[in-house]
This record gives sequence, C-alpha cells and structure tokens, in this order.
Amino acid sequence: MPRTLDRLPEGDSATVIDVEGDDAIAVRLLEMGLTDGEAIKSLGAAPLGDPLEFEIRGYRISLRGNEARRVLISEAT
Repeated sequence: MPRTLDRLPEGDSATVIDVEGDDAIAVRLLEMGLTDGEAIKSLGAAPLGDPLEFEIRGYRISLRGNEARRVLISEAT
C-alpha cells in the first residue's frame, strides 16, 4: 500500500509512484522531478518539522509538509 512522502523517515529512500491532484502545486512538484519511478531520499526536516528536505535526481529540494503529503511513494528500493 502506498504511503506519502511526508512519512518517509530521515535517511530512508523510496520510489515516487504519483503526485495527487492536477492543480498548479501538482504541476510544480512534477516539474521539480517528482515523477513516477524516481528514487527519493529523506534528508531531514527543519527544527519545527517543516519544511522537509529530500534528495532526488542528484539535487536537494525542500517541500512543505502539505506538499509532501501529495506525493505517493512505494517502499524503499
């Protein structure tokens, strides 16, 4: 069963399955490289837990928790 990116523990990796929605935020997430089949790793979070930092396609991105909740992932690869 897929889970969302905001639940990926620090240091763990997973594979992106899908981005939920078809609004501007979903389009921006796809443009940032969060596409089906991409490996992603959780690097940590800000002191208060938001934003979250990830590594994908060799670069780092920061996402708000509500954005990360829209990204479906599979178990670590």
